[in-house]
Amino acid sequence: MLIKKIVNDPRNVVPELLDGLVAAYGGRVRKLADVNAVVRTELQDGKVGVLLGGGSGHEPLFAGFVGEGLADAAACGNVFAAPSPDTILAATRAVNRGAGVLYVYGNYAGDVMNFDMAAELAADEGIRVETVRVWDDAASAPAARTQDRRGIAGDLFVIKIAGAVAASGASLAEAHRVTSRARDATRSIGVAVAAGSIPETGARTFELPDDAIEIGMGLHGEPGVSRERLLPADALVDRMLDVILPDLPFRGGDRVCLLVNDLGATTTMELLIVTRRAHQILRARDVRVQDTLVGSFCTSQEMAGFSLSLLRLDPELERHWTRPAASLALTRG
Repeated sequence: MLIKKIVNDPRNVVPELLDGLVAAYGGRVRKLADVNAVVRTELQDGKVGVLLGGGSGHEPLFAGFVGEGLADAAACGNVFAAPSPDTILAATRAVNRGAGVLYVYGNYAGDVMNFDMAAELAADEGIRVETVRVWDDAASAPAARTQDRRGIAGDLFVIKIAGAVAASGASLAEAHRVTSRARDATRSIGVAVAAGSIPETGARTFELPDDAIEIGMGLHGEPGVSRERLLPADALVDRMLDVILPDLPFRGGDRVCLLVNDLGATTTMELLIVTRRAHQILRARDVRVQDTLVGSFCTSQEMAGFSLSLLRLDPELERHWTRPAASLALTRG
């Protein structure tokens, strides 16, 4: 069965969604000419630029996190595809204000290749670049191979910290150090009960039996840790936290931020039932939740399911997490 979409020409969804985003921002961001990238209209000289990027189709990630105290720009690829090196380079030039540029993006092969190529081209132009690849998905590789893991909704925590550190006037090296610490203190896992689709085809990206659920599935339908019969909400959250809590590990006395993220077609009712159970489990283990976010932050079109992410705070990370931030998708402080 084809999925119905409210679009015009499916080949134009990315530039058209970015035009809509620019309109929604009310003058705070602009779209670069000839490439699919958006940049803040007010950039401070001498500040480290923070550049995000990745495939479209995960809105509000990435462009929805461009804003004050967050990212300065986002380079956007086609749906579920990495942005081109030319797009990334154009965005790099746009945000460079003399202090260098920090790249933050999910750990996928196409993104890694194209961002690395753009970083080399930027270096040829005298622009210093550092990179933080987000690999928060605890289900996608064993702990011994953390750097092989995918980036999923935990991107949000890393982006928030990166933007706050850069806004504080930190150097590029310091922004890279603190952002890397935030990445390494973040763990996530997702679960899907139905697939999303690609606008150009209208076809689902994967198939699941009606009574099945995929635990640990990636944003594009990559396989998870297991396929099981559909579980009640409490049992499902228990199963997911049993994967991510020992992975860092999170221990009694830890303070955390919790993200309950809709993958695209999950109702607020369901997300709040999940949030209730996550708080119960964390409280029972003496893990103190300092902040909770519930909603759509990293989606996969109309994929039905959700992800859970935890960021373990310490005084440095908490200071940057609580700094003010304002964008289309996230406002804090």
